[in-house]
Amino acid sequence: MDEELNQIEKNQTWELVPRPKNKNVIGTKWVFCNKLNEDGKVIRNKARLVCNGYAQVEGIDFEETFAPMARLEAIHMFLTLAIYKNFKVYQMDVKSAFLNGNLDEEVCIEQPDGFQISENPDFVCKLKKALYGLKQAPRAWYSRLDAYLHQQGFKKFMVDSNIYIKFENNHQVIIVVYVDDIIFGGSKDEMCKEFANQMQTEFEMSMIGELLYFLDLQVNQLKNGFFISQIKYVKEMLKKLTMEDCKPVSTPMTTSYKLSKDDMSPSVD
Repeated sequence: MDEELNQIEKNQTWELVPRPKNKNVIGTKWVFCNKLNEDGKVIRNKARLVCNGYAQVEGIDFEETFAPMARLEAIHMFLTLAIYKNFKVYQMDVKSAFLNGNLDEEVCIEQPDGFQISENPDFVCKLKKALYGLKQAPRAWYSRLDAYLHQQGFKKFMVDSNIYIKFENNHQVIIVVYVDDIIFGGSKDEMCKEFANQMQTEFEMSMIGELLYFLDLQVNQLKNGFFISQIKYVKEMLKKLTMEDCKPVSTPMTTSYKLSKDDMSPSVD
């Protein structure tokens, strides 16, 4: 919780002001979760200060809320291109991504539970940047990141607005953005390092390194291609359905069927 509030203070997310009259003041709550790695082991305990977005009033506390996200097909396309072009794919994570989004509306929230920031408990926090839970937070973060990437010379793919590409002296670097997770690769390793340094200068970033785990996909980058599996996801499903102790079989279908290479049955639509 201290770490989260330090991050908020570092980003200059809010300022304390007297409680405004005839103004909607939104409540907050703490959300706790564990961050897991590809093996399902806890690697970090996270606390997140979240606004009660359901209390926001449309037209007063927010206007537009839509923010695009990379589609899974686009991520598959990028990984296929990386194999074809022999790219090494890297991953980075934005710390408290939504705290970087700039707000156009005037939004006030209650002081966080358990942390009285001011001696005057009736003071409220006037947001200068977005906070998790706000309906416009994803849009504000996307707008900030999109503007910065264009400033650095990146251009969007036509087929997906969350894929960006930058050309430089016959070399290229391609990045895919999924909310606060970014995967990227390029034909020149120096361009990838330069991009990582630029992002870490502008935002609080965690450079994870080579892509290993992304959106329930476990990726093993080999010399002759990528091996993609979903072992962790399958284990989670088995645990959810209490089937962890079930007997494994190499071919999960009945053995009585006779299969033929020259099958004359109608094709499947």
